[in-house]
Amino acid sequence: MKLPGHASKLALSDEILMTIEKPARYIGSEVNAVIKDKEKVDVRFAMCFPDVYEIGMSHLGIQILYDMFNRMEDVWCERVYSPWVDLDKIMREKNIPLFALESQDPIKDFDFLGITIQYEMCYTNILQILDLAQIPLKALERGEEDPIVIGGGPCTYNPEPIAEFFDIFYIGEGETRYRQLLDVYKENKKNGGGREEFLYQAAQIPGMYVPRFYDVSYKEDGTIASFTPNRENIPASILKEIVMDFTDVPYPLKPVVPYIKATQDRVVLEIQRGCIRGCRFCQAGQLYRPVRERDVETLKKYAVEMLKNTGYEEISLSSLSSSDYSALEELVNFLIDTCKEKTVNISLPSLRIDAFSLDVMSKVQDVKKSSLTFAPEAGSQRLRDVINKGLTEEAILKGSAMAFEGGWSRVKLYFMLGLPTETEEDIRGIAELSNKIAATYFEVVPKEKRTNPVQIVASTSFFIPKPFTPFQWAKMCTKEEFIEKAHQTKRAVLEQLNKKRIKYNWHEADVSVMEGVFARGDRKLADVILKAYKKGCIYDAWGEYFKNDVWMETFEECNVDPAFYTTRERSLDEIFPWDFLDCGVNKEFLKREWQRALDEKVTPNCRMQCQGCGAARFGGGVCFEERSGHESTN
Repeated sequence: MKLPGHASKLALSDEILMTIEKPARYIGSEVNAVIKDKEKVDVRFAMCFPDVYEIGMSHLGIQILYDMFNRMEDVWCERVYSPWVDLDKIMREKNIPLFALESQDPIKDFDFLGITIQYEMCYTNILQILDLAQIPLKALERGEEDPIVIGGGPCTYNPEPIAEFFDIFYIGEGETRYRQLLDVYKENKKNGGGREEFLYQAAQIPGMYVPRFYDVSYKEDGTIASFTPNRENIPASILKEIVMDFTDVPYPLKPVVPYIKATQDRVVLEIQRGCIRGCRFCQAGQLYRPVRERDVETLKKYAVEMLKNTGYEEISLSSLSSSDYSALEELVNFLIDTCKEKTVNISLPSLRIDAFSLDVMSKVQDVKKSSLTFAPEAGSQRLRDVINKGLTEEAILKGSAMAFEGGWSRVKLYFMLGLPTETEEDIRGIAELSNKIAATYFEVVPKEKRTNPVQIVASTSFFIPKPFTPFQWAKMCTKEEFIEKAHQTKRAVLEQLNKKRIKYNWHEADVSVMEGVFARGDRKLADVILKAYKKGCIYDAWGEYFKNDVWMETFEECNVDPAFYTTRERSLDEIFPWDFLDCGVNKEFLKREWQRALDEKVTPNCRMQCQGCGAARFGGGVCFEERSGHESTN
């Protein structure tokens, strides 16, 4: 079978395509996919999201890099995702090597395999990709013919559990250094240099971490004694790469449009990077500092262009906290006018619930169908102060009242269980706050206008301490403690007056514990991950495929105690596996914030007062906005 735009026939036979679920995941040739002549490019780059196609296709980062690489004349970037379990089985049985969507060529024939690592529970899927591609799983076992395997994304801020499987990790934002890296690769190849020479040169490019050039030693108690380069000219510390001119950086105006419904089936407009809020549990809020905004006129142009190039019927604004974008009102009003003519929906995630947001949402959403989302994260004001959430009960109730008056009747609430210093009172607070919101509905909506019954959906996830947050020193709960906390919450909900109006959901505890192990893990975990994969663990992020018993058995066989990474108290002077990386926020600031959390003190956001976190060294963004008549300094 041959498709238009394809240089050759498909990698999978019609017979195989007819027997698997959603064959469109594997045939490529989607709208805006880039086809080049492979004979006319110098570098072939396979860009991978190690999860199923629909999830990978929803990831903005890959669309940005795919577009950026394919603007380079000498590079052809193609895409690859994790085959679903049905095709995985067939590919192993029939020895079909994993292939790229655009050319349908085997990944093992490419120069680079770039894997974006968005969440810890995809680690076994990374091994699935390498294995099906017939690339040796361990970096040190790869030969001259194998692609260079490079990792990027948020999990590279502690890459140590999977360091053995990667040749390079790119630390930070992908738009800045890839051209330099590819030029070094081409030059090395031209000069007859091999894999080792290239990696040695790559390790000297800012933002590149090449694990083989670093040695780690441990103390008797299992903590790290030292982490040092083992070759000359290799940096002891690696500073993240960051885009400071955020408006002029390339953006994909012709994103690839899938044939089947992706998780995010819409145009995505990235309005800013970073967050001013400083929630102490939030890793993204620290990693992407300082906040950088994209110029509003540029965004208007992009919106019109992207809707035209994709045929999508929805546009979504992407950022960690959309309400903090300074030109939000102007942008939203423009989109409302533009999209009205085209009958395009506007999606506005991560808004604070205030009068402006509700006004906007009533214009862009069908009020009857949609629900409002609040993320108080904690049930009591005391605990919200500990985590620096900056959201008061008064603001939540006021926002709910305005929403109910505006016609909404469904509210989603997101909380975390197991936060540092949490007490039973804080847990009860989740049920009590849910009850107060339900009661607010009955207070503000007259009987004759109550067309839809009010519904409060309270969901709890379990707190996982992450690197580069003030809570990186915190101990994590055990699975049993988490489950008990969820039961306490459920009992408290059942005691409320409006219990029939409150629905309570909670997350899987064992998956959260595993994520906690990987989040703060070290190189000793590589053997556990490899062994669990060989016993059949893949798609661990999917509840129905997560095999907790296999993982626990494997930890025991490898003589690794998962509790060492989760429930252990950490001293302020412990060397962490990620301490050789520099995300721009210094450790002294994180220590100060950890102490302020224990003292239950709130820290003002970046626009109210500079906290001296270290991010001003990048020379731009929110750190240099006018604040009370003077620039901030660190």
